[in-house]
Amino acid sequence: MKRALVISFLLFAYAANTVLFSQTLGTTTDRDAVMARDEFRRGIQAYNRFGFNEAILSFEKALSYKPAEPLILEWLGRSYYRSGLEETALRQWQEALRLYPAASSQSLLLTSYLETIRNRRALFFMADDQVRFVESGRYQAKQSGQYLYRQPSSVLPLPDGSVWVVAYGSNEILRIDVNGIIKERLRGPLNGFDRPYDIAQASDGRLFVSEYRGGRISVLDARGNWKSYIGSKGRGDGQFIGPQNICVDREDYLYVVDFGTLRISKFAPDGQFLFAFGTKGPNFPGFRAPTGIAAIEDRIFVADQVDRLIYSFDKSGNYLGPVIQDGLNAPEGLRPTRDGKLLVADGSRILLVSPETGFVQPIASLGNAGGRILTADFDQNGSIAAANFQAEEVSILNRTEDMASGLFVQIERVVADKFPLVSLEIQVQDRHRRPIVGLDSRNFLITEGGKPVLDQTFGGAAYLSTQSAISLVIERSPETAPLLTPLRTAVKDSVSAVDRLVSLVSAGELPIKERIDSASALEQAARGAASYYSPRWRFDLAIRLAATDLLPVEKKRALVFVGSGRLGQKAFDSYGLSELASYMANNGIYFYTVLVGSGTADKELQYLSDQTGGAVLHLYQSQGIGAALKSIRQNPSGSYTLQYRSQLPTDFGRAFLPVEAEVYLLERSGRDALGYFAPLE
Repeated sequence: MKRALVISFLLFAYAANTVLFSQTLGTTTDRDAVMARDEFRRGIQAYNRFGFNEAILSFEKALSYKPAEPLILEWLGRSYYRSGLEETALRQWQEALRLYPAASSQSLLLTSYLETIRNRRALFFMADDQVRFVESGRYQAKQSGQYLYRQPSSVLPLPDGSVWVVAYGSNEILRIDVNGIIKERLRGPLNGFDRPYDIAQASDGRLFVSEYRGGRISVLDARGNWKSYIGSKGRGDGQFIGPQNICVDREDYLYVVDFGTLRISKFAPDGQFLFAFGTKGPNFPGFRAPTGIAAIEDRIFVADQVDRLIYSFDKSGNYLGPVIQDGLNAPEGLRPTRDGKLLVADGSRILLVSPETGFVQPIASLGNAGGRILTADFDQNGSIAAANFQAEEVSILNRTEDMASGLFVQIERVVADKFPLVSLEIQVQDRHRRPIVGLDSRNFLITEGGKPVLDQTFGGAAYLSTQSAISLVIERSPETAPLLTPLRTAVKDSVSAVDRLVSLVSAGELPIKERIDSASALEQAARGAASYYSPRWRFDLAIRLAATDLLPVEKKRALVFVGSGRLGQKAFDSYGLSELASYMANNGIYFYTVLVGSGTADKELQYLSDQTGGAVLHLYQSQGIGAALKSIRQNPSGSYTLQYRSQLPTDFGRAFLPVEAEVYLLERSGRDALGYFAPLE
């Protein structure tokens, strides 16, 4: 309650100051103030239709009439930020911070912006050996004296931010969303699961659930419908006595730890038994209590709880040696991380282990709360979901610095052309620009003047969309002039992989937007006119033009550059490398390079891909560029749309109307405050 009152006070203070600004500019007869108000209004209108350069010009003009107005400086900083000029944006915000009253809501908001963006732009992050996770929430199994589920033993994070939770004690698996709400319950076939223990997922979405007492593996489709069994009770080939942890490798082969027979069984993607390994032999001492298992590249890692070791095998079951021999207490579940490490559930601790160096790094502990974590894994939002079997709950943990800084919330756009109906586009990220997915209406509070708005409705979440869009840029240089066939192939493969081609830009000496309204026009655009090819071709202008075309379209979007991999001398004459990277990253645009020649990509192209979440692709790589671009549909997005009905007086469209957004997720929160003008009456 106290926190809510503080937030309400801060938002009311913001609204009071912005209304005061509006009244000053809206009712005065002073010519400079009137001119400042008109330019400020034009700047906001340009900003909300993605005309950031136009907005910058209008806000600069407004400042020429009213140079000490911090709200104009704040908006100017927002426009520079969305334009990719982060250093300039920070200067504008710093000046606005100097002019705002100390400890005011605007001051606190800008301070948060400055700290988040400066930390994000640092050349290095906190060293890995200093990373610590702390509990930020729990998916409790007991409410009002009633159990919702019992004894969670495993978790499987999903792209929408939710997690599958295996409930050993209540014989079910549940899907729980980011707010801890149970969305689905699966209890298996007619006779039900028999002590489900672990869960894994194949590339086609199929789910595998080990049943400890049932002595089998249940196979479910991507929607959770039970399909079949793999294995049965017994000691023979393909049989189990107490199957526990399971995993699948990148080719969808299934590996099952059978605690009763102290061995690992391997199955083909279709469920056929192949062979078992891990029994005692000349080179391997044998398991005493095999627990967690994980596949990374071509190696299989298996933990032994009694020996406190992690062993390594190849995919044929050949023993490669111990990976970790010290630093473990009671290792159980293993999960691979995106950077090739192992996340290890170790009693009441969670460890990050490097298979290459053997370095063991404790990153989280349940502390005095205690418990026994059977499995832990990173979810889509960068949090750790940990199945605490003993405490009968799923713990959610986040980095300590993320807890301190909260969520990075931006009201990116206000649409008020149907006023009093107002629509907001809100971007929610963590401090490292990772999108926060899985939110719904309960996570948002929209206010005007510190008071909740009328008829707040949840318009949608971009992470749920399966629609993707791209703009193409084709290098028109002497290096690509003889590569017309590869250029056509690259364009064809790119377009076929997505739902919408927004524009195609020829990057010549003067970038040109090509016609793409028919198949023949697209064919011609891929080749380009002979006159376009020039050693003075402009990379930066073409990228900027194509990226701008993407701003109003689908949130799952990418810019695809097709070229030789070599950038000319005039590549960054107008826009610097960091500006282009920030322009795309700050507006949610992935950057991909498709190489059509035999060369490699310049480091600047790799940098743009790394900064935006894209990739460098080769036209004739084994999986094809189409497969890579199709993944854009699955890319996470933290963009949300909300609508409400405004109650503010508009002064015939001359009043600046403030709006505030607060976002909550378990123990984290973040906010932003913006404003707009209603249509002129």
